[in-house]
Amino acid sequence: MTPNVNEELQLLRAEIAAAAARLIAEDGADYNTAKRKAAKQILGDTQPPLNLLPDNAQIEAEVRIYQSLFHADTQPARLFRLRTLAVDIMEGLERFQPYLTGAVLNGTAGPHDDIHLQLFADSAKEVEIFLLNRNLQIDISETPHFKGPRYGMVETVSFMWHKEGVHAALYELDDLRGAVKTRGDGKLARADIAAVRALLVNSTHPPSP
Repeated sequence: MTPNVNEELQLLRAEIAAAAARLIAEDGADYNTAKRKAAKQILGDTQPPLNLLPDNAQIEAEVRIYQSLFHADTQPARLFRLRTLAVDIMEGLERFQPYLTGAVLNGTAGPHDDIHLQLFADSAKEVEIFLLNRNLQIDISETPHFKGPRYGMVETVSFMWHKEGVHAALYELDDLRGAVKTRGDGKLARADIAAVRALLVNSTHPPSP
């Protein structure tokens, strides 16, 4: 691949990442959907080669830039609220060894983002009964396993907490061994209650709404 072609690919990849970031920040699109739509916006119906599409880390970086440019006056307060609620929920679910993940953990959460948790229990039914006994209305769906597609889907319970959506993926206790690993870029893929509390403590002050 010549330097000029490689440079063009990098520019296209960056353009797709920036367009995907806008879809995530403004429309609440998930990363895969945003990536696909952004590629179509820029390339039309041409099927892009896999090496042209940006990875999630590049898109996440663009989301941060977008938030700082267009939502700097509201996003920090939104993030603080979601992290505060996440700690509250995790304390209530402490028996299931909860971990926070997603945009609320990585700091890119905006108006469309919900709180995403991972819980670890002997059985999914145990968690469901626990939530129902606390008069929470739950919906049940499935989420890809964090270890990859060969591990199948895991049951996920969704409910509202102080007018915010919460989605808790229910894992077996044996999955805990793989839950503490960092991502490829060295950042935490998930955080326990102590780590989320530390994020709040390290915030300067609760931002003004």
